[in-house]
Amino acid sequence: MPTGKSSKKQKKSPKENSLLINLLNMDFSSVLIGRRYRILRLFLWKERQFLQTIIIFFIIAGIFYPYPTVAMWLGFAFAGYSAIANDSIQTIGTFLASNFDKKWWVLWIYIGGIFLITMTVGWIIYDGDVSFQRLQSKGFDKAPESFNFLQVASPLVLLILTRLRMPVSTTFLLLSTFSATSTGIIGVAQKSLFGYLIAFVVSILVWLIFAKGINNLNKGKAHGVWTAIQWITSGLLWAVWLMQDAANIAVFLPRKLSVGEFLAFSLYIFLGLGLLLYFRGGKIQNIINEKSAVKDVRGATVIDFVYSMILIFFQNLSKVPMSTTWVFLGLLAGREIAMNLSPKYTTVKKRKLGFVFRLVGRDALFALIGLVISVLMAIAVNRSIQEEIISLFR
Repeated sequence: MPTGKSSKKQKKSPKENSLLINLLNMDFSSVLIGRRYRILRLFLWKERQFLQTIIIFFIIAGIFYPYPTVAMWLGFAFAGYSAIANDSIQTIGTFLASNFDKKWWVLWIYIGGIFLITMTVGWIIYDGDVSFQRLQSKGFDKAPESFNFLQVASPLVLLILTRLRMPVSTTFLLLSTFSATSTGIIGVAQKSLFGYLIAFVVSILVWLIFAKGINNLNKGKAHGVWTAIQWITSGLLWAVWLMQDAANIAVFLPRKLSVGEFLAFSLYIFLGLGLLLYFRGGKIQNIINEKSAVKDVRGATVIDFVYSMILIFFQNLSKVPMSTTWVFLGLLAGREIAMNLSPKYTTVKKRKLGFVFRLVGRDALFALIGLVISVLMAIAVNRSIQEEIISLFR
């Protein structure tokens, strides 16, 4: 039988009862919305300078897009930095991660020098075409004579997505708005999807078959010769990537550049690379840094070599442009899965497969979001594509 003392303990005060009633009646969805609102406010506050700059650029694009000559160079200026900033993770991302102790200007001279040499060789060999004939494929072979607002502003959309650490495809986002027909977009999408699958399978095979050898490479302190090997492989990868993706920047310009146009093109990108390397790749560099064993020069060298071989294969497969971002994401995905599946990787901290698949799935989802945005922008810009879609429903 309970005593009076214990019954007093069980009795709740009116204040406690009102608190319990309030908790039961609380709308928890509003709490979640409030939390999301606070996160959004925090993001807007942290990125206020960036967003203010982007708004100014959107206004400038809106003012000058009706004037073809100004719009051409304005779009190129936006695309030049945004494309390099977004795609830096797949080419010089591992190079930056494993050379974090080097002076930024040393990296700039090396990376910028390779850019100037590669572009000059392409410009001479292909008679003024810096896209290495990627823009000679159907749907992209004619330089634009007039510009739509979204065409000029599309690089700004890419800058925003890059700021959000979304590894979207610059090929889809920039080239899709210039495609004369849906055939051009479909061709790029097919080659890019094929590239993701090939890179995914190849990387799984390489990091599983050569697991013991790759694991032994990462043991102990790296010999100084590895730095030289990595700089060579990174330089090769950077040059091959430029042959594929320079089209994303050059799409705004004439298909054959004069001497003056080429100098403006190359020097602007060269200076943009300096800015990018000064900031060590920006926020999107975290996509690389969060992967396993990429800061070790030996692991980075293997990634760069396999990636460059895949790009060389696609370089000779056809002249149709492709998303190298998708190829790189496929490579990282296969590598990450293989390294966490194989018991032979003793030098790498193992992760739960559930976490690995979430990591891979998130990157793929962001790439897919970029594709959807690109297609919607292409439909909004291009009248012929709109008519093709309407005809499908007749």
